[in-house]
Amino acid sequence: MDDPTEIRTPRAPLPPFTRETAIEKVRAAENAWNTRNPGKVALAYTPDSWWRNRSTFVQGRPAIIEFLTDKWARELDYRLIKELWAHSENHIAVRFAYEYHDGTGQWFRAYGNENWAFDADGLMNTRHASINDVAITAAERLFHWDDSGPRPAEHPGLSELTL
Repeated sequence: MDDPTEIRTPRAPLPPFTRETAIEKVRAAENAWNTRNPGKVALAYTPDSWWRNRSTFVQGRPAIIEFLTDKWARELDYRLIKELWAHSENHIAVRFAYEYHDGTGQWFRAYGNENWAFDADGLMNTRHASINDVAITAAERLFHWDDSGPRPAEHPGLSELTL
């Protein structure tokens, strides 16, 4: 059987991006990350994809899977919303926020920006993420939908939530 970390299945929409296809790509990424399934998420990246996530540097799908497995073991009940910031032919910039709690029950909202570069098959080959966490109370949470799935279409986005 083929090594799943080496699979190169094109991921529509493909570059060059229009505003509409960039928004579609952003929502697809948001939906995948909200599954909290590292293997599924990693397939959207090239096998040798390079990441900077805060102060951590990761390269390749096996490292991405390990990174996300560790992340979602610590960041419990994770819920993410992404929004398009800018795009060009094969680049997309997003702003995002996500909420999670740690093992003690302390809730956080993380705010950040990501810069993405894609290959011709629509796979992300570079991801730069800058993220800041803010402690919040459970009453301050804004992201409410069923566990481990996409944000419902009727749930407000970042702009509607004034984040």
